[in-house]
Amino acid sequence: MPLSLTLLALSSLAPQTPPNRSPAPAPTLAPARAQGGAAPSKDAFKFGSPPQLGEGLTEPMMWPAATAEGWAKPVLVKWQRSFDDALALARETGQPIMVAVNMDGEIASEHFAGVKYRDPEAAKLLEPYICVIGSVYRHTPRDYDEFGVRVECPRFGTVTCGEHITCETELYAKYFEGLRVSPRHIVLEPSGKERYDIYYSWDTQTVLTTYIEAAKEFPPHKERVRDGLPLAERVASPDIIDRLAIEQAYRAGPPRVRRELVEATLKVRDVDQVELLRLALFGLDTELAHLARVSLAQAQTEPAVDLIAEVLKTALSAEDRELLVAAAERLGEKFPRAKSLATLHRGLALGSRHIDVARTGAPTGEYEATHRLRAVSQRVEELSGEVEAARADPAALVALAESFLARASEPGQERRFAELLALDARRTALDAEREGAKGWRLDATLAAAADRLGERDTALGRAVAAVEGGMLTTPAGEAGPTEDVKVRVLAMFALSRQLAIRKAYRERTQWPPEWMADVNAAYATLAEHPLATDENLVSYHDFLRWLGATPRANAVLDGALARFPDSPLLHDRLRSRLLWDKGPSGLLDAYDELLEKPEASPQVRWFAGYAALVAAEHFRRRSRLDDALAAYDAGSAHYARYSADMPTGRDLCDHFVALALAGKSRIALERGELDSSTALLLESFARRADSAATPDGLNLTPADTARMLEAKLVESKREDLLAQLKAALAKLDPKLLELPTSEQRLGPARGPGVRGGR
Repeated sequence: MPLSLTLLALSSLAPQTPPNRSPAPAPTLAPARAQGGAAPSKDAFKFGSPPQLGEGLTEPMMWPAATAEGWAKPVLVKWQRSFDDALALARETGQPIMVAVNMDGEIASEHFAGVKYRDPEAAKLLEPYICVIGSVYRHTPRDYDEFGVRVECPRFGTVTCGEHITCETELYAKYFEGLRVSPRHIVLEPSGKERYDIYYSWDTQTVLTTYIEAAKEFPPHKERVRDGLPLAERVASPDIIDRLAIEQAYRAGPPRVRRELVEATLKVRDVDQVELLRLALFGLDTELAHLARVSLAQAQTEPAVDLIAEVLKTALSAEDRELLVAAAERLGEKFPRAKSLATLHRGLALGSRHIDVARTGAPTGEYEATHRLRAVSQRVEELSGEVEAARADPAALVALAESFLARASEPGQERRFAELLALDARRTALDAEREGAKGWRLDATLAAAADRLGERDTALGRAVAAVEGGMLTTPAGEAGPTEDVKVRVLAMFALSRQLAIRKAYRERTQWPPEWMADVNAAYATLAEHPLATDENLVSYHDFLRWLGATPRANAVLDGALARFPDSPLLHDRLRSRLLWDKGPSGLLDAYDELLEKPEASPQVRWFAGYAALVAAEHFRRRSRLDDALAAYDAGSAHYARYSADMPTGRDLCDHFVALALAGKSRIALERGELDSSTALLLESFARRADSAATPDGLNLTPADTARMLEAKLVESKREDLLAQLKAALAKLDPKLLELPTSEQRLGPARGPGVRGGR
């Protein structure tokens, strides 16, 4: 995933030198990078990068952390929403493209995002360029609200998180040659051809020089003429400035203006104003919404595929649904995702040939399932004798294998014995197959045994063979599989179909819509079954969310939480849902309500603590620092209460409390509160020293904060606090203070996972 090339140069408007200060104790936590790492790129050397960090400088001095005041400022760089928009605009204007990649937690990237992207002078340096930003990190739970209004990324502005993630993926495929480095700055010609690639530079002036000098190699920048141009004509422009203008006009304008803008999209086919259409599609004017669906059905570009997918999740007339599915099929000739989208919705209209949901539901009661399992397992001795007498009888071998498997599934069976019985079942079933046995009974037994033994590939293949062979369509009066086998085989069958769909999508090949019907039928059966696990229900929930059946997915999640209230998997989905629907404040309130329920288990307290830390990190991304501090305190209180009730979980609770304290320390540092920042960080180390190298949700470790704090204490001549910090650091394992892998300049030999260039 691409990292940034754009804003290295923004790190300063003049070469950085050590500040004038009286002698102070030499920093020990953040020394200059050890020599022998990867050298700057050839273009970085071309524009003046030294081979190493300047003497007397540390990285926190070269790339100081943003302050709370700085994060609260607006981003001034106008990023284009997609690389396609940037290319179209570059070819029209002759301007170069500046690609920037940014990484959460990486020291220089943090500086660019919190300082230089928001600096008027730095932003002016980028005016000659058409700018795009790539980052793989998500900073908001969602990209749009329920009315289709964009939720811009608080870190970068202009773009949504989905857009900078998509852009990074495309840039990586086209330009990064398998090397992910951040920050990274690439200058592209209007044709998209690479001109310069700057990374691993050891100062900010190198990139600054690149910005200035590279711009001289292209025609002087000229502002587009917009004065007096009717808004409807600006619909033909892909430029972010024009897109923002027409979207603002739509939101603020009277019905006449809104209709003019939507009608203009029907006449322009080179540029799809999907965000304008989104406002109409999810607005309250049903007539404009229909007009927007007609326009969307004529779209030509890939961003329209995502909007078609979103609209198909809503209640539509049969005519409008068919219109959009047909549009997805047409776009599928150019974009594989659209082909899959169309196939998906064609498949939803079909029923499964292999699973009759009404017939293959859960057993009528626990006794029925237990009785059937016991009846099969008790035949082990009887069948062993039959096999001994007629060793070549394949039917008897299959029955014996089923009995071994049933006995392995009996309640209370010890795990080691269950595994041995599953091995016996597999061996016996394979003997039966060698003797000529065929059919769903054999395949189902081998699938369930393989699933028990962790042999997923075998389980997947045999599960498909069992279901397609009639396991769930047995004639009346013929005994079907035990409920344990049915659940295992259905889960493997559904997973196999999903993996096949994913593979077809990656390889851009067509897949039969019946596969979608099979997945839906399998999960619908599993969801009601008493033997279903939390993993089964999470898979069904995720599948429904993917389809867009959000109300049904929410119902499945709620039912699953009632059955498995302590499942980490289910609480992960619940947190995501609450953040999406209600934001971080709603996440906190929801867990407070869960704790008030009489049936709440002690484990819910732990999940409430974790949810509070997640909420705190979301507040930090939005510069709501007082709310973040309160959330950190709430999380720490939950963990303290849980530790008192469940002493065996104390160490893990201390781990998260240590991260919360480090998060509060970082906030205090950004606010310039050095005494508080130092005290909180020392408390974090004292609470759990081994957590010093663990990144939080913002990809920052307590050790990262210590590096930035140390540099600030040196700069501020706070020798008293610096001595306290150094004393605390001296007690830590030195390995905890090493730079994370993403910060180590180990060079291309490490392969495509390398990040953390300058």
